[in-house]
Amino acid sequence: METISLTEAMISLDERSAVKALAALAQAQRLRAFRALVVAGLDGLTPGVMAEQLGIAPSALSFHLKELAHSGLVSSEPRGRNLIYRADIAQMNALLAYLTEHCCEGQVCGPKPAAC
Repeated sequence: METISLTEAMISLDERSAVKALAALAQAQRLRAFRALVVAGLDGLTPGVMAEQLGIAPSALSFHLKELAHSGLVSSEPRGRNLIYRADIAQMNALLAYLTEHCCEGQVCGPKPAAC
C-alpha cells in the first residue's frame, strides 16, 4: 500500500488549476466516478468495475476518466492488461484548501452564539 508524503499533502493550487478541477467535477457522471474512486482508496478501481458499479457505458466512462485525469484529480497505473484508476487525494485536498483558504475571515466557522 502506498502512503502520501507530507510534501504531497501540501500541494498548492492556483486559480487556473482549481477551475479545471471544478469544471471536471461539474458533471454528474464524473462526480460519481470521482466519488467511487475516493471510496476505493489506494486500491483504486478498473474501468470495468467502475462502469458496472455506476451503471455507465464503458465508452462514456473512458471519456469521463480522461477528463478527471486531465484535471489532475485522477491518476491511472497499468496493471497487467488493465488500468487501475485512483483518486489523487493530495490534489483533492489541495482543491478543498484552495476553496476554504480564507474561510470565515480566519475565524471559526459556524453560527454565532445567540445573545442572552
